[in-house]
Amino acid sequence: MEEVQIQSLIYDLALILTLAAGASIIFKLLKQPVVLGYIVAGFIASPHFSLLPSVGNEANIEFWAQIGIIVLLFSLGLEFSFKKLINAGGSAMATALIIVLGMMGTGFVIGKSMGFSSVNSIFLGAMLSMSSTTIILKALTDLNMRHRKFVPGVFAVLIVEDLFAVVMMVILSSIAINKTVEGTELVKSILKLAFFLIIWFVVGVFLIPTIFRRFRKVISDEMMLVIAMGLCFLMAIFSVESGFSLALGAFVMGSILAGTPDAERIERIVGPVKDLFGAVFFISVGMMVNPEVIVQYAGTITLLSVVVIVGMIIFGTTGMLATGQPLKIAMESGFSLTQIGEFSFIIATLGTTLGVLDDSIYPIIVTVSVITTFTTPFFIKAATPFYKQVEKRLPKKWSILLDGYSKTANADVKPSHRTMWVSIVKRHAIRLVLYSAVIVAAIFLLRSYLIPLLIKLLMSVMSHDLAMLLCIIGSLLVLSPFFYAIITPSFDRRERKELMEAHANGVVVMPRVVMMLVGGMLTVGFITSLLYGFYSSIVSMVVAVIYIVVLLLLLAPMAKKQLENVEKRFISNVNERENRRTGKENNLVSDMHLAYMTVGHDCPFVGERLKNANLSRKYGVNVVTILRNSVRYNIPTGDMRIFPGDQIGVIGTDEQIQTLLPLLEATKPIPVDSGGEIKFTHFTLSDKSPLLGKRLGDTSLREDYKSMIVAIERGSENYISPTPDIVFDEGDILWIVGDMRLMKGLK
Repeated sequence: MEEVQIQSLIYDLALILTLAAGASIIFKLLKQPVVLGYIVAGFIASPHFSLLPSVGNEANIEFWAQIGIIVLLFSLGLEFSFKKLINAGGSAMATALIIVLGMMGTGFVIGKSMGFSSVNSIFLGAMLSMSSTTIILKALTDLNMRHRKFVPGVFAVLIVEDLFAVVMMVILSSIAINKTVEGTELVKSILKLAFFLIIWFVVGVFLIPTIFRRFRKVISDEMMLVIAMGLCFLMAIFSVESGFSLALGAFVMGSILAGTPDAERIERIVGPVKDLFGAVFFISVGMMVNPEVIVQYAGTITLLSVVVIVGMIIFGTTGMLATGQPLKIAMESGFSLTQIGEFSFIIATLGTTLGVLDDSIYPIIVTVSVITTFTTPFFIKAATPFYKQVEKRLPKKWSILLDGYSKTANADVKPSHRTMWVSIVKRHAIRLVLYSAVIVAAIFLLRSYLIPLLIKLLMSVMSHDLAMLLCIIGSLLVLSPFFYAIITPSFDRRERKELMEAHANGVVVMPRVVMMLVGGMLTVGFITSLLYGFYSSIVSMVVAVIYIVVLLLLLAPMAKKQLENVEKRFISNVNERENRRTGKENNLVSDMHLAYMTVGHDCPFVGERLKNANLSRKYGVNVVTILRNSVRYNIPTGDMRIFPGDQIGVIGTDEQIQTLLPLLEATKPIPVDSGGEIKFTHFTLSDKSPLLGKRLGDTSLREDYKSMIVAIERGSENYISPTPDIVFDEGDILWIVGDMRLMKGLK
């Protein structure tokens, strides 16, 4: 029986991958996204297409598809990183929020009007609100528009949408499980998500970069793949155990690894795995396409396609305008978001897995995605002409109002002056949230596992009460730095000076007192919950008060030092990529640092030997190592050349490294080549050709015509090898390779 299942699994996998290979080649030739080819391959492999063999066991494909979702979300997390989210800024967050809320509301209303339940309508709205990063990136690349001014804003919005999608999946799971949309349950789900995200990221950022840094020299690409995928699946399982989805855990682990210096390396290594299982996932999506359902719901599909296109244009443009973008950029952005893709499929799969999604919705959404994917390039190209028409017809007062709003929103206005205490209170509030989450998680582990285990071990040499007392004292000592953090606000040097002056003048600083009281009350609550069950409530509260007094009077220096070490390590790990790049945390002697820089494609030293680049004389730095294709060259010789992608280790001062960084890492925007297809052809020069009577050396074939002459056929001389001195005559037959569209002018 087991052998039959294995054969069935291999048969199904062979079938879908073979069909996917053929479909992807065809769609590549048609210059369409390969994702559509996978969906078509899935449809062909499904029971709905009877002309070819079908998948024998759809459960096999579902298994591979679940792995595909995990790997896809892990890869998205690797591209995400919270640094990108911070760089995206409030503008992208506001725009994404307007789009998601607007499209979800529209989808919910349409779902209810079509007779869907509230849960199904919410899922429908969620699926309609997620634009496809993959499809937009492919369309902009094919249209040579990656350099356009609106593109960075669109990518920033997509980054924020990815985060919203992950949060949305958690909320939708809660709605599906509880079969209700009550506000209380949603608040519980969001608070639970926030708690676990804080714990996962704090622990992950504290541990993983430290481990990578310590063992970096011995971790090969093979080992890195095993480690990365192991961490991915481990976090996915931990996420399920915590009451969330596999996909959320995978995304979180990807985001944690995105903050390490090895992020690009992991992304490159995991790439083939993502491509394979991602293809299987999209194939499984195609298998859900049912032609009968499509015909039956043709009107619904048409309506939803129109809603996606029009809704994304309206809400995307509105969001960009609201955040201060000019009308042209806002419209170009809105017209670029007119499709749904991978996250819509993942949300649909989630609803199907949880058994709450109507069977007809999945094929409807897939069809809408296919339609909007095909139309995306046309709408991107239509944005500028449409803007020109709007600009012509827009009332002059409106144009002035929009321009004025945009200039005001984007002006370099200095932030208003804030009082010192507002800054301190905000900083302390963040510390309260972070450390409270850590304390809650630690108390759970101590009460559930560690304290009972230690009591059991110690009872062999002492009484139960004494063992319990020692465990409680040990637990409080371990938690001391975190309790100290939530009780005592932190101050920088200037703030501490002002505070001391206030105390010297006999002034009682009330904000500090209030913050310490709040922290103290929280600490009493935490300690009481830790001791509850071991001692009575009254005893627990008395112990908590006594502990706080002892902590502030006796244990404060020790707790403060431990807290500083923890925070220093955490901040160092968060900024590890930047610190490794600039050498800030890698001091050697005095002001000398070891920094690791990656050579960009437009670095002025690319292709030069080290001795010719003369970095030591020009910039004062010394090259001590070069990492190229996972091979490290220590103390490279002067004859070694510099190539793009090399990771160069240099020693220098802060100022020298900061001067060299922009040069070594220089990467200009991808140049736009609007030419046509390159082909090898031949033609005869007419009497109107601009080449007649000119020397080959005096022409600009490469620059002006993107062409190169291979041979010249002239009368009985047959083929002449082109030289700079040869002069073109009428009737010459040029054998030439180049841009077909531009070469027409040479004839």
